[in-house]
Amino acid sequence: MTEKLKVAIVGGTGMVGQRFVQLLDQHPWFQVTAIAASANSAGKTYEESVQGRWKVPGSIPEEVKSIVVQDASRVEEVAGSVDFVFCAVDMKKDEIKALEEAYAKTGTPVISNNSAHRWTPDVPMVIPEINPGHIDVIAAQRKRLGTSTGFIAVKPNCSIQSYVPALHALLDFKPTKVVASTYQAISGAGKNFTDWPEMLDNVIPYIGGEEEKSEQEPLRIWGSVANGEIVKASAPLITTQCIRVPVTDGHLAAVFVSFEKKPSKAEILERWQQFKGRPQELGLPSAPEQFITYFEEENRPQTKLDRDIERGMGVSTGRLREDTLYDYKFVGLSHNTLRGAAGGAVLIAELLKAEGYIQAK
Repeated sequence: MTEKLKVAIVGGTGMVGQRFVQLLDQHPWFQVTAIAASANSAGKTYEESVQGRWKVPGSIPEEVKSIVVQDASRVEEVAGSVDFVFCAVDMKKDEIKALEEAYAKTGTPVISNNSAHRWTPDVPMVIPEINPGHIDVIAAQRKRLGTSTGFIAVKPNCSIQSYVPALHALLDFKPTKVVASTYQAISGAGKNFTDWPEMLDNVIPYIGGEEEKSEQEPLRIWGSVANGEIVKASAPLITTQCIRVPVTDGHLAAVFVSFEKKPSKAEILERWQQFKGRPQELGLPSAPEQFITYFEEENRPQTKLDRDIERGMGVSTGRLREDTLYDYKFVGLSHNTLRGAAGGAVLIAELLKAEGYIQAK
């Protein structure tokens, strides 16, 4: 058996960092050997640093409890002991950009859960089943950063995973207009009901910055690599409303779509059923076997029942029917901290390892 790659989680004490710790426990390819966070947590064991603020279901994996947390700003120190890093820090955008570039310049690949680099022209923003080819842009990025092995790759916003895969499977029919209303879990804000009692029995019709991300990021995902950068697609036209609902995990989307070449319902269902991407071809450890699952029942997918499909890495759809204003409408669902955050980033790292971009130092 080949030795596992050593990985650091930078921002390991927050909610997404905790998900990383959990997902990488017993991972067949990767092993967490370092955890870094703010100076406040540095010097404590991981168990001490998350004492009283462990937010994800299940307990802290034994393997990481006694790891001493390092100061994330001591880049050379953290990067020197690992093959690559996952980044999930809570800082200002320009600070995150600088930190991630500093790690990459040490020759260390950075797989980021943050939004800071999502629009950096030569940084690939990847849903592995949909745009694996965007990793080709890494060569140009390495040139810019002056490194032969380091780079940054990012995962897109959690909200778009609930409807972009379903639309991607139908791109042949040329979607022209999309309306998506998303109903997003509170863990998307890094909170649970103990932290956020105002969310009980409540709906908040605004999530800062989320609508712009939900409308624009799919176009970058569907874009193409040209002259060392990613050029975003010009269609479809997408409009969204993003709403916070009293749910722990799982983002649900109500979607309306029109096409240039309207497919039949049977054609749509067949595309969803048969859709496979690079992770399925490569048999990556975190890849869902069935990426898109369609529920025939009128009252599915439901957040509580269906968010964990395929270990939280699958996407569910349901209620597909013709519409009076648009061609079709349907409901989509994805797990926001698994497929939408840490799990999606782990899958990107697996893809990059399989394609030769991440190797032992």
